[in-house]
Amino acid sequence: MQYVIAVSSVCPMRADASHKSEMVSQLLLGEAGEILDDKVDFIKLRCLYDGYEGWCAKNQLAGMDDITTVTPQTYTTRRGASALLNGSRVPLSLASPVFNKATAGKYVIEFEEGFIHDAILYDDRAIFIKQLTWQYLNTPYLWGGKSSVGIDCSGFSQQVFKILGVPLLRDAYQQATQGEPVNGLGEAMCGDLAFFDNEAGHITHVGILLDNSTIIHASGYVRIDPIEDEGITNGVTGVKTHKLKIIKRYF
Repeated sequence: MQYVIAVSSVCPMRADASHKSEMVSQLLLGEAGEILDDKVDFIKLRCLYDGYEGWCAKNQLAGMDDITTVTPQTYTTRRGASALLNGSRVPLSLASPVFNKATAGKYVIEFEEGFIHDAILYDDRAIFIKQLTWQYLNTPYLWGGKSSVGIDCSGFSQQVFKILGVPLLRDAYQQATQGEPVNGLGEAMCGDLAFFDNEAGHITHVGILLDNSTIIHASGYVRIDPIEDEGITNGVTGVKTHKLKIIKRYF
């Protein structure tokens, strides 16, 4: 057994082999990882999508030698979607992989006929991005989260871009190494990523621009706020919250 897949809607990835350890990321149902280490109750894995490493509870995983059957044909693009796990319905997060059918050990994951074609498709990418990101609105911020019930800032950008067919790395500072620089908000477009730094100059936050004056990002919860050259202002409190560092384009 070389690989495992998540057999839970959301499977925490932790820094160490303990439920008390920090959650650093997550696997969504059907996502695969390469086994790096094996302990009594936990497996250390490398997520095949983004290379991120962490420890997952064994009882949320199933082993596989051949992972071609879980190669995504598409990703869930609406809330309320579900899969069948051993015939029992399981709720899916947005951006969960969708494939025909997979067997992993004693688990069978399958989707209802026609579901793999159930996607939001628009010729206009900006409309697609807005419709997709708005489905995450008010999702609570969760450190290490990347699901539509709890998500962090870079998990949000990564999952949206995954559906758009653009692979992003896991953390904001890593995502900032990808893409091409945009020369300020005046030239920004819907779908560009804006990155923000702390007093030490380290990138600590990312959001998705809806236009050159509005951003959607995970800060407390997924929200839409105004943005200017200086950074983000909380649209409710009026407090400036994040200092703009750089804007990148990926399309």
